[in-house]
Amino acid sequence: MKNNQTLQAEKVLYTGKTHTTGGREGFSKSSDNQLDIKLSTPGGTEPGTNPEQLFAAGWSACFIGALGIAARKRKIRLSTETAVDAEVDLCMSDDAYFYRHD
Repeated sequence: MKNNQTLQAEKVLYTGKTHTTGGREGFSKSSDNQLDIKLSTPGGTEPGTNPEQLFAAGWSACFIGALGIAARKRKIRLSTETAVDAEVDLCMSDDAYFYRHD
């Protein structure tokens, strides 16, 4: 794909919907009520999780899902013990925030 092209979806498989109030020190709830969490600032002492932890959990779960698809296409059984350790960094450069992941 060339840099000026965008990927067009043929079909939307799923849309995750949440309602968040209070930002990093608030609450977030999914439209199906399966997620209902207290948010907190990274490194803070308040109870709750932070967006970086949620990004890392989501990214690693999706990556294992992609491994499973690739394994099935090759008729390989992916172990139920397959695990991914993910890190998501909140970074700052020149007064701008950005994320990076490993």
